Amino acid sequence: MGKYLVKRFAFIIITLFFVSLFTFILVKAAPGNYIETQRLLTQNITSPFVSPEVKAAWMRTYHLDKPEWQQFLIFVKNALHFDFGPSFQYPNKTVQEIIKETYPTSLLLAVLAISLALIVGIPLGIIAAFKKDSLIDRVAVLIAMIGTSIPNYLIAVFLVYLLALKLHLVPSVGWGKPENFVLPVLALAIGPIGGITRYMRTSLIETLNKEYIKVAWAKGGNFRQVVIQHALRNSLIPLITVVGPQLAYLSVGTVFVENLFNIPGLGKFYASAAIYRDYPMVMGTTVFFAFIVMLVNFIVDVIYALLDPRIRKTYALTGEGGKQTWG
Repeated sequence: MGKYLVKRFAFIIITLFFVSLFTFILVKAAPGNYIETQRLLTQNITSPFVSPEVKAAWMRTYHLDKPEWQQFLIFVKNALHFDFGPSFQYPNKTVQEIIKETYPTSLLLAVLAISLALIVGIPLGIIAAFKKDSLIDRVAVLIAMIGTSIPNYLIAVFLVYLLALKLHLVPSVGWGKPENFVLPVLALAIGPIGGITRYMRTSLIETLNKEYIKVAWAKGGNFRQVVIQHALRNSLIPLITVVGPQLAYLSVGTVFVENLFNIPGLGKFYASAAIYRDYPMVMGTTVFFAFIVMLVNFIVDVIYALLDPRIRKTYALTGEGGKQTWG
């Protein structure tokens, strides 16, 4: 277990390094910079946005006067201490302060969306499995296909048009009131609903065809004993490997939805940073997002191994005379 943890943490660190490197290369290769972008967006095209003296001082503050390889090493050194420096757009705040203030909003949206997806997707997948090839099953499969095929920002636009503009049931933008949660949570939940429904249906159908389920029926087991205690329980355990990564991706993938509904989450700041060429914000949030995804995947792997005896047995032997290291 210890060796496994060390290897996974080492893999996370190496991956974060390459994520940082590739992100740095891409942001530097992108046309324009923060000062030029600000000048164009303020329509100050014929005059400089700042004086040469101010620009030189600004570049020294952000180490932009140094060679790019030194800029990258400075970023890596500071990132090891979770210090991404001040943002271009918000010079009085560091990137990590913005992350601490805004990521809880994005995480809240993700948790609400995945909770709704579980509440809807699991029962829908169970019903589809027991009503295989029926009309209900076809409708469930159709919902799953729609949810997994259409991007959440297109779903969000459709929901705004239908529920806000046409039916006037909920506000189209805003934050802070219960009704403001409806559209963004729905937009983020429909995709996971499709994935959970499809996975639950496939897993349960496969489990119901296992030999031990047939033996349980043959021994006179009732519905509660066979389906609830055995089939459904064993079908729900692998669902962890789906729900965990989806929660991670949702918590870092709310960029378009937050912008559309004007939600003060980290995704909105990330999109703004990309537009304004706010390099510290882009670098810091990208590394943070990558870390969250890999950390959740790591936690899911450990939990799944602890819950499933078959996975524990895989890690129980080291190959050195069958020495047990896990469990």
